[in-house]
Amino acid sequence: MGLVVYWYDAVCYGIVAVSFLGSLWVIWRKEGGSRLDDNAIFQSLLSGRPEPEGHYSVAKPRSHVDSSCLWTSCWRGVHSGWLLATRLGSLAVMGGFLAWDIVEWDATIFVYYTEWTFALVMVYFALGTVASAYGCWVYSRQTSTGNGLTDQLLGRDLEDNRISATNNYGVKKVETRVSKLRSCYTEEEILQRAGFWGYVMQIIYQTSAGAVILTDVVFWCIIVPFLSNARLGLNLLMGCMHTLNVFFLLIDTSLNSLPFPWFRLTYFVLWSSIYVIFQWVIHACGFSWWPYPFLEVSSPWCAVWYFAIAVVHVPCYGLYALITKSKNSIFSRLFPHSFTRSF
Repeated sequence: MGLVVYWYDAVCYGIVAVSFLGSLWVIWRKEGGSRLDDNAIFQSLLSGRPEPEGHYSVAKPRSHVDSSCLWTSCWRGVHSGWLLATRLGSLAVMGGFLAWDIVEWDATIFVYYTEWTFALVMVYFALGTVASAYGCWVYSRQTSTGNGLTDQLLGRDLEDNRISATNNYGVKKVETRVSKLRSCYTEEEILQRAGFWGYVMQIIYQTSAGAVILTDVVFWCIIVPFLSNARLGLNLLMGCMHTLNVFFLLIDTSLNSLPFPWFRLTYFVLWSSIYVIFQWVIHACGFSWWPYPFLEVSSPWCAVWYFAIAVVHVPCYGLYALITKSKNSIFSRLFPHSFTRSF
C-alpha cells in the first residue's frame, strides 16, 4: 500500500518546515555577523567589533559573551564558587531523578519531549559546572598574582620616567601612563571572548529556558487535566521532573550574568522542530503509538494543534525573557550597589 498524505498532513509538514527553515535563516542573519557601520548592533558570534586602530570596542552587544560572564554572578561580592555549587548541586539532583525515570520506564522514556528537555538542562548545568570551576581557578590565580603584576608594571614605568618624575609634570605623566596600562590590561581581560563551548553553553541555556516553560505548561495545563495515562499521569516522579527543571534554572538565572537576547528564540524552535521530526521518523520506521496525542497526524484537527504549538513557543520564550528583564530592572533599582545588569 502506498503512503497516503492528506491535506492536513501537508499543513503539519509545512508548519514544521517553515519553522525550521525560518529559524535557520534568522540564525544565519544574526549569528553570522553584522555590518560594521556605526548604527548596527554587532551580534556576531565569530568576531569582535574592530576599530580603525586595530583595537576592539568596549561597548558590548546583547549577544556578546565575555568569558567571565559564564562563571561570574550578577551580584557583586558573590564568589564564583556559589554559582559552581548551585550548578553542581542542580546537576546531581536532576541526574538522580533522570536515573530514577530510566529505571522506572527504561530508555524508551526518551521518546518524550520532557526527557529531551530535562537532559538538555542537565547538559547546561554540566557545562556551567566546568565553566564555574575554571572561573574559580582563574579567580584564585588572579588573587595571588594580580598584585605582583601591578607592582611590576608600576616599577617599569617609574624606571622609564625617573628623570621626568623630578617635577610635577613628570609625576602626572607617569600616573597617566600607568593608568593607561591598567586600562589596557583591564580592557583585554574584559573583552576576552568566550570560545565555542561558551556560546554552546549560552545557547543551551536560552533553549532550555523556553523548553522548560513549554514542557511544564503543556504537562500541568493539558496533559494532567485531559490526557493522563499510565506514563503521563501525575505521580511523584512526574511532578518533580515537571517542577525541578524550571526551579533549578530559575535559581541559576537569579545568580548568573548571561544575557537573554530575543532572537535566540530560534534555537528553541529548532529544538522542538527536531523533536517533531524525530517522532515522524520513528513512526515511519514502525513505532506504533504517539507519546503526545496532539502530535498525531491522522486527524483533520492535527493542523490546528501543530499551529497552536508553534505559536505558543513565542509566549513561552517571552515569559522567561520577561523574567530575566524583570531581574535586571527590579534588582538594579532595589540594590544599585550590589547588582550588575546582565545586559
